[in-house]
Amino acid sequence: MQTKQLTPRLALAAALLLSGLAHAQVSVQDAWVRATVPQQKATGAFMRLTATQDMRLVGASSPVAGVTEVHEMKLVDNVMKMRAIPALDLPAGQAVELKPGGYHIMLLDLKQPVAQGGTVPLTLVFEGKDGQRQSQELQAPVRALGAAAAPAGGHGKHGGH
Repeated sequence: MQTKQLTPRLALAAALLLSGLAHAQVSVQDAWVRATVPQQKATGAFMRLTATQDMRLVGASSPVAGVTEVHEMKLVDNVMKMRAIPALDLPAGQAVELKPGGYHIMLLDLKQPVAQGGTVPLTLVFEGKDGQRQSQELQAPVRALGAAAAPAGGHGKHGGH
């Protein structure tokens, strides 16, 4: 009888351990969000992501935004273009930079201004090769509007998004 009681406990312990390992599969470093000015309805979140195994960033959310998307900016015919992408590959062991003028997380339809010195809660959603999804929550500090400014024609024109 004791074996039957131990088995569910072991299963629960294993599940808890695996859920903890799942969250540890992607390291998030130097996360930050760009401050906004009054009436600005969009801003970006930036960070460095390093996965322990091949994964993909497939989504994000934040209570400060009505819509949160993974975006890419790239130069096309000498014009910076920005677009939402369905996923961002995170090759095992390689740091992937989300930065102004490149890949980033867009926070759209902001519910209030994002003030320097505050923090923005973010939930990132990752997907493994097996299709399993996991989320990771973080608090990203808010930096000044001019922090790590993008090249001319880059992220600085996001205000009217």
